[in-house]
Amino acid sequence: MTVVLDTVARSLQVGQSIRFTNTSNVPISKIVLNDWNNAYSDKYSRLGKRFSDEFVRSFHLASESERGRTEIGKLLINGSEAGWNRLLGQVDIVEVALPSPLAPGQSTDLEISYALKIPDAKFTRFGYDKGNYYLKNCFLSVARISENGEFATYSNENLEDIANATIEKLTLDFTFPEKYKITSGLAIAKESLTGNGNTVSFTSGNTTDIQFAIEKNASFESFTNDQVQVETNLYDSRLNGIQKAIVIDRVVTYVSANLGKLPTGKIMVSQVDYERNPFYGLNQLPAFLSPFPDEFIYEIKFLKAYLYNYLKSTLTIDLRKEGYIFDAMQVYLMMKYIEDNHPDMRLLGNLSSYKLTKSYHIANAQFNQQYNFLYLLMVRKNLDQPIGDSKETFIKFNEQIAGKYKAGLSFMYLDKYLGNGEVEKSFREFVSLSKEQKTDAKTFEAIVQKNAGKNIDWFFPNLIYSNALIDYSFGKKEKSKDSISVTIHKNSKESVPVTLTGIKDRKVIFTKWLENMATDTTLVFPKHYADKLVLNQGNEFPENNLRNNTKSLRSFFSLNRPIKFNFLKDLEDPKYNQVFYVPDVGYNLYDGAIISLNFKNKSFLEKPFYYNISPSYSTNTNSLTGLVAFSLNHQIRNKKLYGIRYGIGASYFHYIQDAAYTKISPSIQFRFRDLDLRSNKKQFVTLREIIVNKEKSPLISPKNQTPLNYSVFDASYSYQDFEMAKGFGLGSDFTFSGDFGKMTSEIVYRKLFANNYQLGFRVFAGMFLYNKNLNTYAFGLDRPKDILFDYNFYGRSENTGFFRQQIIIAEGGFKSKLDNPFANKWMTTVNATSSIWHWIELYGDAGFYQNRNQSVQFAYDSGIHLNLVPDYFELFLPVYSTNGFELGQKNYQEKIRFVVTFTPRTLISLFTRKWF
Repeated sequence: MTVVLDTVARSLQVGQSIRFTNTSNVPISKIVLNDWNNAYSDKYSRLGKRFSDEFVRSFHLASESERGRTEIGKLLINGSEAGWNRLLGQVDIVEVALPSPLAPGQSTDLEISYALKIPDAKFTRFGYDKGNYYLKNCFLSVARISENGEFATYSNENLEDIANATIEKLTLDFTFPEKYKITSGLAIAKESLTGNGNTVSFTSGNTTDIQFAIEKNASFESFTNDQVQVETNLYDSRLNGIQKAIVIDRVVTYVSANLGKLPTGKIMVSQVDYERNPFYGLNQLPAFLSPFPDEFIYEIKFLKAYLYNYLKSTLTIDLRKEGYIFDAMQVYLMMKYIEDNHPDMRLLGNLSSYKLTKSYHIANAQFNQQYNFLYLLMVRKNLDQPIGDSKETFIKFNEQIAGKYKAGLSFMYLDKYLGNGEVEKSFREFVSLSKEQKTDAKTFEAIVQKNAGKNIDWFFPNLIYSNALIDYSFGKKEKSKDSISVTIHKNSKESVPVTLTGIKDRKVIFTKWLENMATDTTLVFPKHYADKLVLNQGNEFPENNLRNNTKSLRSFFSLNRPIKFNFLKDLEDPKYNQVFYVPDVGYNLYDGAIISLNFKNKSFLEKPFYYNISPSYSTNTNSLTGLVAFSLNHQIRNKKLYGIRYGIGASYFHYIQDAAYTKISPSIQFRFRDLDLRSNKKQFVTLREIIVNKEKSPLISPKNQTPLNYSVFDASYSYQDFEMAKGFGLGSDFTFSGDFGKMTSEIVYRKLFANNYQLGFRVFAGMFLYNKNLNTYAFGLDRPKDILFDYNFYGRSENTGFFRQQIIIAEGGFKSKLDNPFANKWMTTVNATSSIWHWIELYGDAGFYQNRNQSVQFAYDSGIHLNLVPDYFELFLPVYSTNGFELGQKNYQEKIRFVVTFTPRTLISLFTRKWF
């Protein structure tokens, strides 16, 4: 290859010659080339689609100059012009037709001239960044070919799993302006100064990845020991060069001892590599708040980035289909490194030594326990996926965190079960084989099976290629004169070996492996032999539920898990029934500040049964208010109906000055989703009964007084499919009581076009089937009456003043306050929004509605929408409506409507939706 950097056009001019040998067992009629740089050329490429699925706006909103592309000028085969095309729907895969079939073992020569427009690094961290260039997998490369002659046609989906064929020999001349410096993991053959600038010649053998950093101010340092030369710019301003050299030498030596020496003798470990795959936890806090020593932070960061690049340069597996092998080796070695070099390191680092944190499980947890916690985070959400599945099918959290951690945990468990170091032996053997030839998952699994020394037929089917929830628990115990029998329940079809530990006087007296448990098993122990039994005590395998793994052998009245109170939150501690108490402050106009103390059982992990008991004090009324809620979530694995939620809640607050309401609502909700978890499509069916009792208020005239006691049945259906570039939602609701019956439907549609213009529509239609109280039950054009107390109004009974300006988009969805805004017969409205610039939008509403015994009415409004933080803080500025030109009317400030939400969950969801 010859490569010339044009810093003005931010492009590379490339001349490339490839001698390709057919390594398959059959003749082939085409050659497939990876052109991942061209994935940036189209907003609707598979890369763009993935960004949209994960609510990443930067790529879709990018200008043409910020996105990359590849322009192929010439493509020859054996000196003659060749036909080529891009695959349909895959703009980054090039298919080259051969003039005649190429037999196994035969070779052919390709010559290609092309230009690469380098994308902005803000999308993936690779590309152009403030005058510097970080390049990886941007050049045309031959795709991996199988034994049956099939090429891997994997598009760039920001997964760093390009399926390149191994390059047996590479020579590359890179020319760039004199003021730049170049760094690579490739060996430098020579450097020279030419009329076009600096030219550096690189060579390499048996490589699949080509990576360069071209910088104005060189940030890379070189560290060399007797095994490898490391080029790194991994950032840490608090360590000097000597400290970094000691850490690097320690890591390199450890990895070489466990996996073998790096064959190339040189490796590049960049800050970009680390930022793309950080050590989650350490990267969340700024340096001055970090509870870990500076050297430890650098060490664990370098360990992860070095292992990543080491495995990239040695493994020859299909990283998309067999990525679990890569993940298992990386995370397993990281866990073993901590065990061997920092065995006393806690999850909270130095914070664990403070008296304030001593009672928290998170403070006493070992550093390596975070892997299990972050894996369980997805299990409890019913979002975990089999780690043996293809990588592009994973949701982001599984691809970057949970799936990787389960892979490492699974092999750490296998190592403990085998107890003979055979896992590391298998890793070394497989890496050694990969240095010599192309390898795959079948080869890896055969090596592990061979070295195990035991029957492990259960391991790969149950832990790698399945996301089955394996769970063991204790059943009943029975006492006789001189013995105690205890039953162990096998709560899943799949089984794996599990440890049983006996504890006496707080000391472990035995640990044994229980194997081949096909059914429930009863064990008998001498009386007084042990105080307590624990299953899977060290969490050897990643078990979904550890809360049922303890059995007290003392009196029948002793608790298996005592109650423990903790302030705020904590990690789930399977030894205790945890109760968390959390102070909270809310507000409404009639209660004033609502000072609450929440008692709940929800830790950082979700649980099947959840409760929240929240007594509160109303500062305006000097009285007690509050709420209670109980829910039971039944997860259904790998089905479209993925969950059923049973709940009951009750609340007591004031709905007007000195008058309170009580609401009790039992409910059941059925949750549906696609089996493809990357799909954002979800459906919900909810059935509930709402019972409301209100105190009578002298402030409400008898004419306007709504019934004080009523019960309503509500059945609703909703469908949603939202991503960054488009969204669609549909809802229907049927509500019945003795006094009224109504049905409503709502459709929401949003589209972000290629020119970055966004358009949104909401259509609402509702009608009363019967209505015995026309003054009470009606649809609201600009504000729902909310007789079911579903919405969080701060001043729900206000007709004037500041709190009347609060808007919740429901029913009519109008923003202007109208004189006659209610309809007790039917209502149909359309709400439209269109973008102007960033968070500034135009809105317009129009609708027809009718009251009983009156003619049909028409209303409209329009104005400016400041969508500052969606669903959290928004402003609506009316301009023209049925009321006339509102900008020119008196007291305009009273016409402005606002959305303000004090619920942190609403804001947090804006950031977590791209992960889940």
